[in-house]
Amino acid sequence: MIKEKKVTAILLVAGNSTRYGQNRNKNFDKIEGKPVINYSLEAFEKNPYIDCIIIGAKKEEICIIEEILKKQSLQKEVNIVLGGASRQQTVYQCLKKAESDIVIIHDGARPLIKQEYINKCIEAMKEYKGVTIGVPSKDTIKLTDENGIITSTTKRNNTWIVQTPQCFEKSTLLQMHEKYQTEEVTDDCMLMEKSNHKIKILKGDYTNIKITTYEDIKIIQSYIKLKK
Repeated sequence: MIKEKKVTAILLVAGNSTRYGQNRNKNFDKIEGKPVINYSLEAFEKNPYIDCIIIGAKKEEICIIEEILKKQSLQKEVNIVLGGASRQQTVYQCLKKAESDIVIIHDGARPLIKQEYINKCIEAMKEYKGVTIGVPSKDTIKLTDENGIITSTTKRNNTWIVQTPQCFEKSTLLQMHEKYQTEEVTDDCMLMEKSNHKIKILKGDYTNIKITTYEDIKIIQSYIKLKK
């Protein structure tokens, strides 16, 4: 029974925000007067499946997060974990801290996460060891070689854009991190795929965008205003 399982939410905010172009961490910029990270914090705080929250952060930004948390009236336990040099290393450090059966990993820079997607991910763990939210690609995707020459074209019906949250059996994902520490991956599904674990992709929606460039702030702001 999923309700009997302990679930930890892992929020990742230790990135470099290089493409954001503002020489600061996008997770701490404000949208409608609220830091970006707060939207995700509040979403996981409200969710009945979540028992505790871990934030993966840079050493020099831990004090910023602590100040943000002081202004929040969160009832659930929140721990800050020192992240690594990459997303992969940060997740690994958070996994070692998590004392739960299930972990649900989310980009702090995806502030429009909906409760239904958190629920769907966790509930799907009845059948799978790994689940992710994603959306079907609207465009035709081409694969190229290192010289930019097209080598193949994906079938659009089978091509997805992966988002977060991503949900996993904690013990299995931790094993995968330890097994493939020397191999670079861009998300945790890739680690599970390497050992042929079946990962279920659940359809989300296109509003669950990740803040990558500064222009994305305006897009998210418009979505938030529409919800009010």
